[in-house]
Amino acid sequence: MAEERDVAELREKLARAAQLLLYKHHMQPGAKAWELKRALGRDYEQILNLLDAEFDKLGLQVKRVSEGEASSDSDRYYATLRGHPRVTEARTFGWRIDDMAMLTVALAHILSKQGKAPLKEVERMLEEKFPRWRIESTLDRFIRRGYLSEDDEGLLYVGWRARAEIDQRTLLGLLLGKEEKPSEAEAEPKVETTKVEEPQRD
Repeated sequence: MAEERDVAELREKLARAAQLLLYKHHMQPGAKAWELKRALGRDYEQILNLLDAEFDKLGLQVKRVSEGEASSDSDRYYATLRGHPRVTEARTFGWRIDDMAMLTVALAHILSKQGKAPLKEVERMLEEKFPRWRIESTLDRFIRRGYLSEDDEGLLYVGWRARAEIDQRTLLGLLLGKEEKPSEAEAEPKVETTKVEEPQRD
C-alpha cells in the first residue's frame, strides 16, 4: 500500500510539473525554480528529470535558463522542442517563413558583432529584403517574446529565449555551410541548462 501511495504521489507531481511548464501563467513561459520547489518539494529537480524522460517520447525536453554561474531560485524551467523542427513544423507553431528569416538574419548579424548591434543597423540590413513596416513590427514582437533584447542605448542583444531555444553554434555553422553532429551525450534525455548573460554596458 505504501508503495502504491508513493507511485500515486510521484504521478501527481509529474502531472503538476507538466502543468507548470506547459500552461502559460506568466508573461513568460514556464516556471521559476522557487515555484517548482513550492509546488513539488525539495526534490523538484529529480521530478523534472523524470518528466524530461517522459517528454523525450514526445519530442520535447525540459530546459533550465540560468542568469548566473550557479543554480538559484530565479532560474526558469520550461518545455521546448528537442532537436530542430522542420520548416513545415515551425509554420504550424505560428511562425511565418519571412519571420523566421528575419530572426535568423538579425541573430546572425548580432552574433557576428560580438553579441550586440545597433537596432538601426539591423533595420537597415533587413530593409534590403523586407518592407519597413514589417520589419518594425516583427522586431518589436521578437523583443516582447524574448528572442531579442534592447537596451536604453538602442543596442540589440540575443534574448534569453533565443539563448535557450536556438543552438547558436549550429546556427552559425549552417550559415557557413557546415552542420555539427550532436554528440551521444547531447542526445541523452536530461534537463539542459542555458546561461543567460546580462547585456554588458559600454
